[in-house]
Amino acid sequence: MRAGYPRPLVRRLYRCRLTAWPRGSAIHLRSAIEPGTPGLPQLSLHTPVGDITLSEEAGRIVSLDWGWGRDQTQTELLCRAREQLHDYFDGRRLDFDLPLAPEGSPYRRRVWEALRAIPPGQTRSYKDIARIAGGSPRSVGGANGANPIPILIPCHRVVATDGIGGYSGGDGLPTKRYLLDLETRMLADPDRHPGL
Repeated sequence: MRAGYPRPLVRRLYRCRLTAWPRGSAIHLRSAIEPGTPGLPQLSLHTPVGDITLSEEAGRIVSLDWGWGRDQTQTELLCRAREQLHDYFDGRRLDFDLPLAPEGSPYRRRVWEALRAIPPGQTRSYKDIARIAGGSPRSVGGANGANPIPILIPCHRVVATDGIGGYSGGDGLPTKRYLLDLETRMLADPDRHPGL
């Protein structure tokens, strides 16, 4: 380390090391897998809203990311999650029965718990969630944007008081509209969707 620079700040994130060095007025980041640490088991699937990749750690789902993962591992939990997501997109399931472990601050975890309580096919405003979890509608929006397990933690069910609001997953608002429409269609015609 060069003289005059403070010690790097190190934060552990899912078996990865994130190191930040102050350099002038900007912070430069470097991320690296810790030597000798195996990556998290991941499994990808094709969906109508694009490819998604599930990650597992310690027997719990820790993330759902947009795109196809490089490594594919078929654990019992990831296969079960894949099947439940296929059933959801095929109109045979509205709820998920999976152990989740989203990484976040206590406040964000409260917001995500409030999201999980929104019934399928219904929406709540950012203001409604703020009343339950605390904070402001803006902080609820920030927690939604940081949701590491979208769809399974249904942040798409949160809307603005004067419109649909935003969505950071997939293709943004078209993805949010698709997910809301999918749930509404399933609830409107349960005979066409026998698994509900």
